Amino acid sequence: MFFRRQRIETPTFDQRIDKLRAAGFAIAPLEGALRATRGPCAIDLKEQEGAAVAVCQAGVVMGAEIGALVDGGYQKFFRTPSGKQKPALADDLKALHDFEEDLWQVLGQQSYYNQSLGTVSTLYLYDRVKDRDCGVPRRVWET
Repeated sequence: MFFRRQRIETPTFDQRIDKLRAAGFAIAPLEGALRATRGPCAIDLKEQEGAAVAVCQAGVVMGAEIGALVDGGYQKFFRTPSGKQKPALADDLKALHDFEEDLWQVLGQQSYYNQSLGTVSTLYLYDRVKDRDCGVPRRVWET
């Protein structure tokens, strides 16, 4: 008797998008990408080698942009690429966490331990030391 392993089928990009629609996500076309939204949250997805790839971090829709979660140490807030900011409320964080968990499960992506504990910020701005991330800071005598 011969035993065979079942072949693992990798779904195409269109099949993944259809699964998202079936799971309750709204899909809208953008320039070179698709925006998946549910409630106040959204993410831009792009096809790369037949799989769905995130173009940006998931966040809250603010106008026509997606606000990424930023941790300022004293408060979390959402910031868009154009610079608009809005404080992150508990309802927003819960919605974003549920959105990301459902999205990765439907797309067949791995869910990591630190992400399953809670919402992961895109940027961490705990200390407000000027030019901390820009290499060697300017010294007082160099001005």
